[in-house]
Formats: sequence, structure tokens, C-alpha cells
Amino acid sequence: MSETLRAHALRYLSRREYSRNELRQKLVLLAADGSPSPEELETLLDSLSAQHLLSDARYAETRIGARSRRYGNLRLAQELAQAGVAAETIAAALPGPEEEVRHCRAVRERKFGALLAGPGEIARQRNFLRYRGFSAEAIRQTLRDPEEDAA
Repeated sequence: MSETLRAHALRYLSRREYSRNELRQKLVLLAADGSPSPEELETLLDSLSAQHLLSDARYAETRIGARSRRYGNLRLAQELAQAGVAAETIAAALPGPEEEVRHCRAVRERKFGALLAGPGEIARQRNFLRYRGFSAEAIRQTLRDPEEDAA
């Protein structure tokens, strides 16, 4: 079973990056009869990690690269945590505050256009950006009135 389990793992990893936890869950679902044992599974995952075929850091970078243009750091961190990625790995992979503000502005402009309107519209935009997982500071900088900066 070990060789077929390894073959399944490699097949999954050839399609896309997986976190260690995600791959473990997929491989457990393959075996309905209770095999492989948890020890066999952990040994396989350790082997794949040692060969650099499985990496939570690479998974986090790939996932963030694909989704950071649409979502903020809070949502990205939550998604990675749900996939079983360690907090230190998440923190190292997340974009910096300046980049998050840049993404926040781009998302707002794509959705609402370049002009800000009255307080009701600003509140609507703030709620939208909050739902997308942008930090309060990124939203504040994005929705700041440009006339305030000139004064």
C-alpha cells in the first residue's frame, strides 16, 4: 500500500501545491479500510517534505500569489490557517502593509470606480473591503479623502 500511497501523493502534488494537512486529508480519504496507519502516513509526508516535494511555505506563497490581488491579509491568513499552515509560515508569506494598501485600492477601483461619493457610499465601500479581508489601516488609507492630504 505504501508505494500506491506515494504514487497518489505524487499525483496530487503534480497538479498543484498542497499543505501538509490538506494532503494528509486527501490520502486518508483514499483508504476506506483503515490503512494506511497514521505512522505510515506521517512517514510518507516526512519523506515528501525532506525531498522538497511538499512544503507549507511554498503552498502559502502560491496561495497568496494567486489570491492577494482580490483579498486582504486577514482573509488570506484565515484561509491558510484553515489549511493547517503554521502561523509563522503565514506571517512570513503575507504581503507587507504597503502592498496590501495597493491591492485594496485596486480592488476598490475595479468594483466602484475612481471617485468617492457621500458617507453612505463610503460606508458601503468600507464594508465591501472589510468582507474581502483587508485590514482596517489599509481600508482607512484607501478611503482617505485626497483633499485631506493636500491640506
